Amino acid sequence: MAWIGVTDRAGGWFSSGTAQPGTLMARGTLMLEARLAPGNRPQTLLAFQRAHPWPGRFSLQALPCGSVVLVEAQGNDTRSTVLPCPYHDRADIVRLSYSWDGPARQGRLAIERAHPGHTHAAALPAARPMAADDLRAIMCHSRGRDLGAEVIFVAVSDRVEPVGPMPGLTADTPVLTHLGNRRVSDIRRGDAVLTDTGEAVPVLQVVRRTVPARGSFRPIRLSAGYFGLGHDIVVAPSQKLVMRGSQVEYTFGREAVLVSARHLVNNVAARWAHGPETVTYHQLLLPGHEAVMAAGCALASLYIGRIRRKPEELAASVLAPFERARLPEHAQPAWPVLKPFEAVTLAAARVA
Repeated sequence: MAWIGVTDRAGGWFSSGTAQPGTLMARGTLMLEARLAPGNRPQTLLAFQRAHPWPGRFSLQALPCGSVVLVEAQGNDTRSTVLPCPYHDRADIVRLSYSWDGPARQGRLAIERAHPGHTHAAALPAARPMAADDLRAIMCHSRGRDLGAEVIFVAVSDRVEPVGPMPGLTADTPVLTHLGNRRVSDIRRGDAVLTDTGEAVPVLQVVRRTVPARGSFRPIRLSAGYFGLGHDIVVAPSQKLVMRGSQVEYTFGREAVLVSARHLVNNVAARWAHGPETVTYHQLLLPGHEAVMAAGCALASLYIGRIRRKPEELAASVLAPFERARLPEHAQPAWPVLKPFEAVTLAAARVA
């Protein structure tokens, strides 16, 4: 399966799947998105405890010093992990992922900024499986669970989920290739796509990832008639559009800039999309972080930086299945990525 439960303040759901009542989940991931609130007190993000069949508790806290603390207890055995948070802007959204793999006797606590996607992680030796009943209670029952006010959503998967570079195109997005438009989900390694400058470049890899359709993963519908689009497309909030023109050159002194789709939402040119509880995003990995053409709009391909020089980050990412030597290095994005206030200002001027 994969994602078997999601919850927020409006309620939650849990599908047993591989997590049958009374059993332990050998491996899985508990993911949480939240804003780290400023202040001098510890911030409880998620806390849960039970008394039967044996005492147990689980908690995630953000400390004033900038660290995140994971505490997991079964009976008299309590384990804790401290992960320094490198982000100074505590108003930004962060994503915490606690993953465990019982058979491999290992786990991971990771923190990422949802935007732009920087990741930091700590290894957890001898991580223990979590009880399916505990996860069901966290997802569906407020009794015995404390969900922090700044938490956006919590989700659970029955797999060790990747962290790091995130694809941003839904399966039906038409991408221009040397043979015409093709759905991004139908493109394969070795195919040639046309960039926004008309150059044909080879596809090095195609990545995909299924995530909860909540928070920083919630899809955005870009409307036809804007951004050069011939018809609507649906993308992830983190997907970046290439914007050009005299206004861009005058304001930013560059031929083009990159703008995240989340900054374009205004209920006219872009709006939040509705659909299933989960969404699968795809993306193309190109040699130089070139932009592709999708329904007439220039969209950035997958940016991976120099992750191939970081074996641990690479192994934890969606790129793990691919041969390291065949991955490119992106020293920097093809164009400058606008800050939120810059992007909102430019987008408002473009749509007006």
